[in-house]
Amino acid sequence: MCGRYSLSVQAEKIAEYFAIKDVPQVPVRYNIAPTQQVATVSLADGQTHRQFQWMRWGLIPSWAKDIKIGARLINARAETVTQKPAFRSSFKRKRCLVIADGFYEWQKVGKQKQPYYFQMKDGSPFAFAGLWDSWQPPEGETIISCTFLTTVANEVLQPVHDRMPVILQPEAYTQWLDPQNKNPEELLRLLGPYPEAAMKTYPVSTLVNSPTNDVHECIEESA
Repeated sequence: MCGRYSLSVQAEKIAEYFAIKDVPQVPVRYNIAPTQQVATVSLADGQTHRQFQWMRWGLIPSWAKDIKIGARLINARAETVTQKPAFRSSFKRKRCLVIADGFYEWQKVGKQKQPYYFQMKDGSPFAFAGLWDSWQPPEGETIISCTFLTTVANEVLQPVHDRMPVILQPEAYTQWLDPQNKNPEELLRLLGPYPEAAMKTYPVSTLVNSPTNDVHECIEESA
């Protein structure tokens, strides 16, 4: 699963890289955790331009009775996404990009877990494949929430974890975002492991274990 990640890219670079306009100032984050607000790109029905949108991490299906379900739906397995009731409707037409520049996974070492940080070799931002939905609580405003898809690990991830978040190739963004694209076979082909040659990893401090630690030291290589 993917349970923590980072985003420390300026709004101007996000706008350029993802071909979107009107990107607000995005706070630098080194330890983004479930139930927090995350930066996404989506495409509304009937529109051709991409939009920046904040969403709550942890999918709350439109039919949910309680917001608490979102904490259990932070990831969706690519292999079963078309079958699970919580995800299959969103997979059909509510797909998004979740903007990131690195993420964490933990390796079991005896009784301990050693965190590792993963990013692109060139440090560039990238996008997780996401699904979103809107939920109306009994009182208050509608909540837009999302989940990240996961797939089998590539060779960079395998020594640490057997799963990894789905990172989309830039040339697949348009295809993934288009709500009119309802071909499941075509979409599922986009959800394989990212090429390992483009990625790197290193061990980091256990500071990242606590979501209250949102500091640059979280992404610094540990001795």
